[in-house]
Amino acid sequence: MKELTIRENEAGQRLDKFLCKYMNQAPKSFFYKMLRKKNITLNGKKAEGKEILLPGDKVKFFLSDETIERFTGRTDYSVSLSRASGNLDIIYEDRHTLFINKPVGMLSQKAKESDISLVEHLTAYLIGTGQITAESLHTFHPAVCNRLDRNTSGIVAAGKSLAALQELSALFRDRTIRKYYLCLVKGTVSGPDRIRGYLTKNSRTNKVDIQSLNPAGNRPEASGSSFIETGYRPLKSAGGATLLEVHLITGKTHQIRAHLASQGHPLIGDYKYGDKQTNDSFRQSYGLQSQLLHSYRLCFPQCEGALSALSGKELRADPPELFSKICRDLGVM
Repeated sequence: MKELTIRENEAGQRLDKFLCKYMNQAPKSFFYKMLRKKNITLNGKKAEGKEILLPGDKVKFFLSDETIERFTGRTDYSVSLSRASGNLDIIYEDRHTLFINKPVGMLSQKAKESDISLVEHLTAYLIGTGQITAESLHTFHPAVCNRLDRNTSGIVAAGKSLAALQELSALFRDRTIRKYYLCLVKGTVSGPDRIRGYLTKNSRTNKVDIQSLNPAGNRPEASGSSFIETGYRPLKSAGGATLLEVHLITGKTHQIRAHLASQGHPLIGDYKYGDKQTNDSFRQSYGLQSQLLHSYRLCFPQCEGALSALSGKELRADPPELFSKICRDLGVM
């Protein structure tokens, strides 16, 4: 017999989902058969599998060790975690959530198996501080709820419990969280604006194409396009550049970079959508290797449940030092 106690970070999921993670080599039919025969119980009682688990719940397996071992495949996280330092620039942390100021050059999530991303550093940090164990990764894995491009810095939200992951993801999906970026763009931007258009991914160029709304405000004919909306206001202009605060209203791939470039104000340092001559000048003067785009502010609505500590909060993250230095030298910060 084996007994598992549900931890806070595992709570909020159905019993059958939990069982599928714990014994990930077993077919679902096996679990339902064992539940019917009371070979697997919840808090000492017969269960159906659709019950929502709570912290402290007891799941008992009246199965042989050999059966449990046969159906329990285990992913070896030790290799990737051994390469992760766990050193994070944490701007906020509570029981359920953690917010990180991601540096330029770090992936938010793995693109391929050999990558070490922010998720691996997050996991190493939580193990190093005793908040999770390597064994617990088989039934719950911490994750990030929003992604930034490798060369975009700023705030990334992470969930330390299943409930927080679900609730945070819903806020980002429903655009309930207001997201603001700082960016340095070419040219003088005279006033605030709210621009709308349609974005289409171009797999051939690995870029996105932007179409402005037609005069009647109707959707363009291009198939596969997504509506985008971006708000911005200039903070200060000098030296042929403007520091903008951008409100990312919708959140699509490369939206800020491509949308502002389509308005004649590409991000400085952005070779994919920007002005090569301008970018070359900043690379020569400062060694700039990436676009000057930083997710610096998140504003939360009234929240309950696992996110209650974030209710009404505003979180901010300082931009990278190179970003700040260039802005100071230009006189826009």
